[in-house]
Amino acid sequence: MSFTAPITLPSSGLPRPDEKAPTGPFPWIGLIALSAAVFLSVTSEMLPTGLLPEMSNSLGVSQSEVGLLVSWFAFTVVITSTPLALLTRRMPRHGLILMVLVVFALSNVLTAIAPDYTFVVVSRVIGGLAHGLFWGVVGAYSAHLVPKDQIARAVSITIAGGTLAFVFGVPLGTFLGHVLGWRLSFVVLAGLMLVGAVVIWKFLPKVDHYNAKPAKPVTTATGTVTLPATLPRDATIGAVALVCVITALTMIGHYTFYTYIAPFLSDTLGVGSEAVAPLLFAYGIAGAIGLFISGVVFSKRPQLGLVLGLAVTAVSVSVLALSTEVLPVAIIAFLVWGLAFGSFPPLLQTRLLHTASVRIRDTASAVYTTAFNIGIGLGAFVGAFLLDRVGLGTVPFVYVAIILLSLALVLFSDIVIRRRRA
Repeated sequence: MSFTAPITLPSSGLPRPDEKAPTGPFPWIGLIALSAAVFLSVTSEMLPTGLLPEMSNSLGVSQSEVGLLVSWFAFTVVITSTPLALLTRRMPRHGLILMVLVVFALSNVLTAIAPDYTFVVVSRVIGGLAHGLFWGVVGAYSAHLVPKDQIARAVSITIAGGTLAFVFGVPLGTFLGHVLGWRLSFVVLAGLMLVGAVVIWKFLPKVDHYNAKPAKPVTTATGTVTLPATLPRDATIGAVALVCVITALTMIGHYTFYTYIAPFLSDTLGVGSEAVAPLLFAYGIAGAIGLFISGVVFSKRPQLGLVLGLAVTAVSVSVLALSTEVLPVAIIAFLVWGLAFGSFPPLLQTRLLHTASVRIRDTASAVYTTAFNIGIGLGAFVGAFLLDRVGLGTVPFVYVAIILLSLALVLFSDIVIRRRRA
């Protein structure tokens, strides 16, 4: 069986009862509402990185301890996203997103009123609980709204909110923190979370995410058959696991290098500290373009998009590492890397949603979220280890090696698909 082929019941040839294709016009408004929620979620996750000095001085802790707030958030997601997805798998998805946004708002309010660092950590853990559940729902939600051949476009629109959070959300939140104080910045974000909940309630269509039906007779042209009340073990689990391994490996490679990109730009390339922010902004814009290309060009061929994206990433990062003495070439390679990497999140999630059957999409999305955050955490750790042991100049080459391993796994998965189709 293909990773992406619909599953049928051998006894009847009927489509599985949980494989129900949506109909109607493309749900632009609903997907934009989801994208806005993603924008707020990612902004909430990353905002402490822009307010390190202010939070450090106010709470009386080091900047590194404030930086660890992002780690507390990420590892809470890793530990809890899949269990929470299983516990809430029968809850209505629409209401669950509303609940999560309210919890996000509560988390940011608690951060704003925190009397000490420990209280802030607790508030971030609450936010991490909401974030893990949010991503387990949102990724699959966009797929429930559209037919299979439109999943890539739907996912690209939804994930665009995350890209825009890096390009605009965190910088604007940082600016507000500088002008109003870091606590009021979190209060404003909490208010926007509640506004986002109202937008979701009003504009996001509800979906039937758990469509498996109890046994009942179905009349066909050849007679009457009874569909099973309990479906057998899902045949797509192994393929979903492979996609998640590829995701984790790709993120480990990326964050091994990107976590330390600021010192690479300023010290290795010698661009000057004042040029780092504009270059990172340009990198984010390039990533947004890559995301757009992935949705338009590779919407029906995510496998091809992944292969090209990984290959271009390996080449561009290699050129970047080897051209540190030729600044124009290095900057072009840096931006091409941003363009290529911007396509990864939507293509990986599209690949996941094409692979998973409808009845395990929510759980698969939660596992994917876990894999993604494991990659972030381990990548930063590996990068720190290399930085202390062998120096920053070696880090991009390790990234390239990991990306090539990811590429090999993607090609291997394609071979498996072709053999199953034969």
